[in-house]
Amino acid sequence: MYIILTFALSCLLQVVHVGGQEDGGQEACVPGFQVKHYQVEYRGPFQKGQPLTQLEFDDCAGNEGLTFEVSDPSFHVDGDLNLVPRQDVLYSGPILFVHGLSAHADDMAQVDVAGPPAQSSHALRDILGLGQTLPYRSKRSLIVPAMIVTENQRAPFPRIIGKVISAEKQGNHIFRLTGHGADKDPKGVFTIDVETGVVSVSRSLDREAIDSYQLEVSTTDLGGNLVEGPAILVVTVIDQNDNRPTFKESRYTGEVLEGSPTGTTVMTMTAFDADDPTTDNAVLRYNIVRQSPDKPSPNMFYIDPERGDIVTVISPTLLDRETLPTTTYELEIVAKDMAGSEVGLKGTATATITITDKNDHAPEFTHPLFEAYVDEGSTGVVVNLTVDDRDDPATGAWRAIYSIINGDPTQSFEIHTNPDNNEGMLFVVKPLDYEATAFHTLLIKVENEDSLVPDVGYGPSSTATVHVTVMDINEGPVFFPDPLMVTRMENIPVGSFVASLNATDPDILQSQSIRYAILRDPAGWLSVNPVRGTVNTSAALDRESPYVHDNKYTAVFIATDNGDPPATGTGTLIIHLEDYNDNAPYVFPAVARVCEDTNDVNVAIVGGRDRDIHPNAGPFKIELGKLPGLEKTWKVTRVNSTHSQIMLLRSLKKANYQLPLLITDSGVPPLSNNTEVKVQVCVCKKNKMQCSSAHSHRASLLVLLATLLLMFCLDS
Repeated sequence: MYIILTFALSCLLQVVHVGGQEDGGQEACVPGFQVKHYQVEYRGPFQKGQPLTQLEFDDCAGNEGLTFEVSDPSFHVDGDLNLVPRQDVLYSGPILFVHGLSAHADDMAQVDVAGPPAQSSHALRDILGLGQTLPYRSKRSLIVPAMIVTENQRAPFPRIIGKVISAEKQGNHIFRLTGHGADKDPKGVFTIDVETGVVSVSRSLDREAIDSYQLEVSTTDLGGNLVEGPAILVVTVIDQNDNRPTFKESRYTGEVLEGSPTGTTVMTMTAFDADDPTTDNAVLRYNIVRQSPDKPSPNMFYIDPERGDIVTVISPTLLDRETLPTTTYELEIVAKDMAGSEVGLKGTATATITITDKNDHAPEFTHPLFEAYVDEGSTGVVVNLTVDDRDDPATGAWRAIYSIINGDPTQSFEIHTNPDNNEGMLFVVKPLDYEATAFHTLLIKVENEDSLVPDVGYGPSSTATVHVTVMDINEGPVFFPDPLMVTRMENIPVGSFVASLNATDPDILQSQSIRYAILRDPAGWLSVNPVRGTVNTSAALDRESPYVHDNKYTAVFIATDNGDPPATGTGTLIIHLEDYNDNAPYVFPAVARVCEDTNDVNVAIVGGRDRDIHPNAGPFKIELGKLPGLEKTWKVTRVNSTHSQIMLLRSLKKANYQLPLLITDSGVPPLSNNTEVKVQVCVCKKNKMQCSSAHSHRASLLVLLATLLLMFCLDS
């Protein structure tokens, strides 16, 4: 089988040279391998660094930038063009392919390994990287070796990549190549010489687009009839290191808590390489090439070269956010393929690492003692307390919480945190009294929103004393009680005593006098002694006055001290007025109607009213006036405590009559009132009343009856 493989692959190349003897006859320089076929002998494991053979390559331009790629990654070509094992190699496979590339040449050579130990076909395919590397032979005599093409080859094209052999091919038989890459998309990538079976590639390939092609080879006669095949032809595209490692993002961010132990993982950097992952072309190694700033150490972080994990190297004591020159470090990360070798391609990204804060510093007052001055009787902020905290601003490790722990038994003070500057604002929420306490001593404590780390505590500097001095202010006199309520009978004599005002000056430590005056007396009924504060009547009190509401009269007085400047206070006097029977009752309505015919309804209802109240008002007594003969024509009968009825006893002509009445209230002594009611005697027909007065109006008799019934019901 090895003989067949060697024979098939030897047909792959146009220039055959065994044992390093080159094909002569050309004097002009041809860029590429000057010897394209080499042979080495396997006499045991190849030792690392021990040259196997020296290659001959000349690009006719000085070989600048020359690189080589070996089909087996266990080998490489050194600077002296020696084929050298990278490591001890137990098995290499029977054939090695070496691809040489420079700016002026792109060529391939074959190295045959004679006498290697037997290996399974699967392992052989893996070593060569050719898929099915053994030639495929049809049931007849068509030999189709697997072929390889290095990606990114340069012109000229086409380039021969191998040859299909038919032992039974006749002169009238031709080779035919079909499948994707030949007569199917992508069309025309590969062609076959119909006479010789030589397979060529027509253009440069990209392994990252298509890494292998599977075509079919057959022979036909001139009439198109199948003679041999079809047989499978596998063309494998060999990878070149033509893709740089790339990071998904150009900038990555991570955080690490200050004081973290050495070796704490901060973040992971991951790059991608589009080259063949089974070769070193896609084997990446990571490295930190720059740290900014480089204080306190240029190597504060380390990146695992294979996994890309960034971990801390600096000791926990030095990883102190408050002592570091900055809280943000920037790392330039390089990912290099070829397992990090010098010829590897690079990709870069930036990692920004922030040193985050923990609450390892207690807040401290900037002064142990603060002083404040406040006017008595006022409220609001009296002093701002300042603190220092070395932790990160705008975090719970920095934000302060203040509390009053002593000196405020009446809870007259409150303290709040100013969110803009973290200062404590001490408020007076209950007005302070200079005469009660002129000085207050408060003990204030400050803490953080977040708890301190276990090895840090709050010390003496986390408390402060505040001395609050209350400034004396001339306060106005205060009335007591306020309002002052008294009860008096209306119509008491002018000059009668009503009340005695009582106003005191809160400034007990000062000797001040008080004078009284009227501030508001709506009816002008009162007077006040400016020194003693006694209130007397200056006019009659009238319960029925419009200035009296709900039997109460309200006046306001002012008291002024002789301080500098003078201060005033106001007090209210409410007089509850008792009723006196000083208003005579009167009858309503002033006009009543009856029918002229006594056969009809001839009753009118009248009532009594009084401006006084019980017991000086109803029940009312309504009776006829003292005129002779009235009782023969009219009769007044009581309906209830407030109303009576007027009845016509005999028929009268249609006219208006003035009927005298006497009404008396129930006061002690009672008051009476002689009055007249106009009685209209009307003609009543068909439930209508026709009266003589221009002011009369027509009313339904049924309504009159209903009114009468209503009055009786009220009396009952």
